[in-house]
Amino acid sequence: MKMTDNTILITGGSSGIGRALAEAFHDRGNRVIITGRRQALLDEISSRRPGLIGITLDLEDPSSLPRVVSDVQTRFPDLNVLIANAGISRAEDVTDPHWDGSDAEAIVQTNIVGVLRVASAFLPTLQMRPDATFMAMSSALAFLPLASFPTYCASKAFLHSWLISLRHQLKQVPVEVLELSPPYVQTELTGAHQAEDPRAMPIADYIAQVMQKLEQLDHPRGEILLERDHARRWAERDGSYDALFASMNPS
Repeated sequence: MKMTDNTILITGGSSGIGRALAEAFHDRGNRVIITGRRQALLDEISSRRPGLIGITLDLEDPSSLPRVVSDVQTRFPDLNVLIANAGISRAEDVTDPHWDGSDAEAIVQTNIVGVLRVASAFLPTLQMRPDATFMAMSSALAFLPLASFPTYCASKAFLHSWLISLRHQLKQVPVEVLELSPPYVQTELTGAHQAEDPRAMPIADYIAQVMQKLEQLDHPRGEILLERDHARRWAERDGSYDALFASMNPS
């Protein structure tokens, strides 16, 4: 992936890792478009960074994505990078008599169906652009789950497998397929407490390392993974799966 002179669309770019990535790429001279549900927040971000554009997108609204696709194709025909970042995470306790699967369905709709819809909408455009990149958010939890977040971890396992197949199908097309697998980062993905949790990695540190890996083309098999997550990523291969699972999921 080239690091400058791109036109980049980042879904879920109004907060967390999406916003931090948007700002980092904007600092490097890229045109950046972010999407989110809250127009007021998008306007606030854009006002602080001239040239960074905010567009409302609600993937639960069937009319929203076609509108955004038409807008982007008209205003930004040189779009060559898509980062499918939008995602949600919720704890689930299936032993709770009130558990009804609604949180699981919401996670699947956002983390899986949402990515598929965005990809199908913009991949035809990317395939016509030089230096094109498609990136989606996975997690090392795809390989060693946190059992209190079962559907979230499973959604990331789906995306990891799907991205492998997508990369293979696009190998003769000039579209690079990357998988970004963040560790536990100080964002509000699971709630306000996560943003202040000292166990979580400061988001500025994480983004700095991600940008460095991209600059150095340090992403074997298309995976952008920090060393701190290698143990979980390769736990089954290394024979440490049971021990790590037990430490992450105490009885």
